[in-house]
Amino acid sequence: MDGEISTAELRERLDGASEPTVVDIRQPPAFRRGHIPGSVNIPFRQLPDRVAEVADADHIVTVCPHGKSSVQAAKLVASNEGAGDATVQSMAGGLREWDGEIDRAFEDAEADEGPEAPF
Repeated sequence: MDGEISTAELRERLDGASEPTVVDIRQPPAFRRGHIPGSVNIPFRQLPDRVAEVADADHIVTVCPHGKSSVQAAKLVASNEGAGDATVQSMAGGLREWDGEIDRAFEDAEADEGPEAPF
């Protein structure tokens, strides 16, 4: 793992020429309620078996609600042979700190995960 990336730096890189691959490790219902545009949903428990889906990326950023589980996910991805020489980082602060654009699969979703939903 190559440390953490701030939300501001990730936003800059997403707007740049070499976009990182953002891997959102939440469960699909939470992902559908709102996620960083262009991110890939690979739930944490499926990550070991699905690393190959992002193996061609040069830069991988893992994302979770608060920036804690994504650190573990980044370590897992970085330790997997499938990640190759990719730079692997966790987004510091998680989605609660993200103030960029959010893509929602459906706007009228009912929050069922407490006061911090959709994340």
